[in-house]
Amino acid sequence: LTVSARGTIGRAFYRDKDFDAIIRLLVLIPKSNNVIPKFYEYYINSRIVFENESTGVAQLTAPKIREKNIPLPTLEEQTAIADTLAAFDTHISNLTELISKKKAIREGALDELMTGRTRLKGFCGEWREVHFDDVFQILPNNTLSRDKLTTRGNIGNIHYGDVLIKYRTILTANDDIPKIRPEYESSAKIFLLKNDIIIADTAEDETVGKAVQIGDVNIPLVAGLHTIPCRPVIPTEPGYLGYYINSKAYHDQLLPYITGIKVSSISKASIRKTLISLPPLDEQTAIADTLTALDKEISSLEAERAKISNIRDGAMNDLLTRKVRLTHGNRKTTTEPRNSLASR
Repeated sequence: LTVSARGTIGRAFYRDKDFDAIIRLLVLIPKSNNVIPKFYEYYINSRIVFENESTGVAQLTAPKIREKNIPLPTLEEQTAIADTLAAFDTHISNLTELISKKKAIREGALDELMTGRTRLKGFCGEWREVHFDDVFQILPNNTLSRDKLTTRGNIGNIHYGDVLIKYRTILTANDDIPKIRPEYESSAKIFLLKNDIIIADTAEDETVGKAVQIGDVNIPLVAGLHTIPCRPVIPTEPGYLGYYINSKAYHDQLLPYITGIKVSSISKASIRKTLISLPPLDEQTAIADTLTALDKEISSLEAERAKISNIRDGAMNDLLTRKVRLTHGNRKTTTEPRNSLASR
């Protein structure tokens, strides 16, 4: 086992292949054949807390790790616990890989559909390319910082950080939306409507310009700090504009106008220079439905992964604290606490 000794200290990792240890790692070597290192990876990461010995960069030393007492279950129980938890990890890893593949498929579909390179079956009508101002009216936003928001309140506030990190393309009632603290509700500005677009005008990288479109939300909403709220002024189908603004086809138009070094920004004047591609309304619906279905599939897989992770964490806690004991044959395994690892 290696255990991280600098920075994030105490993180154990079982090594099943040859390796070279650098100075920031402690190496733990089993003293006997009745030790399953994988079991102790789980135990150290779950049950052992290492105190920081430094006032600067956190560090862990061999004498400090030797002070810790750890249990020594039977070889059979170590193996059973490690195998049980490893099965959870394998399932979570497989789900993560599948989610990554689904996201790549989704991004490819978004790119293909929004450029018209790929047309959905049955559609062949001409697309229109129109100026941003012919599609949107830009609305005012507020400048309320995070400390003026709360989890309770009457008015939801769309903060640029949530647009960049937390929200998917379509905002729904299931999303976690911060509220304006009552004493600042007078700063609310204009309330948003379904199908309005909120664009983040600031980011730490080229994700600036990411947007969310208002879907079915059951509270009043306003656009907050570092956002550009936009209202469609021509007929469009729900969801289409949200996906289009978040597509590479549109975002590439913003690249020449992004300013800043440490923080990237885009201005309303620059956004007004962009063009919007509009297929016929029925094709807009089909495109939005296709992408929404992909998003729902990804959300479902992410929910399953979160559920399995929670079950795994519960199982780890129960097994490593001996609240739940696995059986071996017709008898329960037994454990005796002792120190079974040496470090170098």
